[in-house]
Amino acid sequence: NNWGGMGTTLVDSLDSLWLMGLKDEFWAGRDWVRDKLGHDHVGMVSVFETTIRSLGGLLAAYDWSGDKTFLDKADDLGSRLFKAFDSPSGLPWGQVNLGQSCCGRNAGWAGGNAILSEVGTLQVEFRYLAKATGKKEYAEKSEKAFQIMRDMMPADGLMPLYVRNNQAKPSFSNNKISLGAMGDSIYEYMLKMWLQGGKKEQWLRDMYDQSMQGVHDKLLQRSSPSGLTYFADLNGGRLDRKMDHLVCFMGGLLALGAVTDPQGFHSPRAQRDMATAKAITYTCYQMYSRMETGISPEYVDFKGDDFEVPSRAFYYILRPEAVESFFILHQITGDPIYREWGWEVFQSIERYCKTKIAYGSLKDVRNTNQQPEDRMESFFLAETIKYLYLLQDPDTEVDVLKRHVFNTEAHPTRTFDHFQGVA
Repeated sequence: NNWGGMGTTLVDSLDSLWLMGLKDEFWAGRDWVRDKLGHDHVGMVSVFETTIRSLGGLLAAYDWSGDKTFLDKADDLGSRLFKAFDSPSGLPWGQVNLGQSCCGRNAGWAGGNAILSEVGTLQVEFRYLAKATGKKEYAEKSEKAFQIMRDMMPADGLMPLYVRNNQAKPSFSNNKISLGAMGDSIYEYMLKMWLQGGKKEQWLRDMYDQSMQGVHDKLLQRSSPSGLTYFADLNGGRLDRKMDHLVCFMGGLLALGAVTDPQGFHSPRAQRDMATAKAITYTCYQMYSRMETGISPEYVDFKGDDFEVPSRAFYYILRPEAVESFFILHQITGDPIYREWGWEVFQSIERYCKTKIAYGSLKDVRNTNQQPEDRMESFFLAETIKYLYLLQDPDTEVDVLKRHVFNTEAHPTRTFDHFQGVA
């Protein structure tokens, strides 16, 4: 309802339908996309959210089904979003009007700044769109933005969250570092672009490894008394010992980086990253298991007995990051514990979030007697349910090690080594 009539929930969940074998529903969705989906009258949108949800959803539906309807709609949407890269610096604007031939701007709430994660979480999608359509500019302009960020990156590989992109020479405009909101997925796309391109673009892997070194040197912490591993934020050089649920994607990312490390999986660096991946994912499981509903809050502060939940963080909006890491770690290690944890989380969601027609957010993960809110983010069907399903599916065709790369909205497409046009 609040996404401009773009059928966001439908588009975001198309590949979930396909991967679950719900082909009748998938083709019904295709018919709606073919006959009803348009972008002329949508107005201003978040470039980041529309790229990862809608463009990513259309591209994955195309990659799995081979139906050109999805590629045609993706090209139409991509061409409209692509105006965001026409900024003085080459770093994309945060918002564009899909119905107009120009112009971009940044969100007012960010003080006119671009957001780190939003600048660096468009490339997996636009590179795939370039490959599928033959329109190289999609890849070249989006990669150029990432190269600009590489040139701006500090020696420790950790980048502040606000970027001034409205002048020819961009610069960082605050000093907060976080792997959570507004930072997270730029680090994810360093590795995933490298994997998408067949592990050939060394500069991307170098960016990733430099950043993960900084993460271990400056953000990695352990709680008291249990020694739970977590990643703190840095605020003006000072540690802020909080961790967003969003940070739980790091378990899967570090595991994927470790098992593909050019130094070899048995190298000290890869072993360090794998150990951290398992440890942070265990912490994320604890964020669920220690709550009365078995569901994690939005974030926790690491103080008191390991961690506590601030009064403004008790809500749960159906987030996927913990089960994302359960799925990736299970694919890599085969350890059944991740299936057990995933099953526990699924049962809690079924018990406390399910409504007659959908699933709803929770206001308070401590309260076992509440009704879900009348609100479901599209990422629940795109990510949370997909990861929970794939985690338990012994016959899935999804292969994160050899064949597929997930965008940050859990839309899997083939890596370029396995790409031969239509599926």
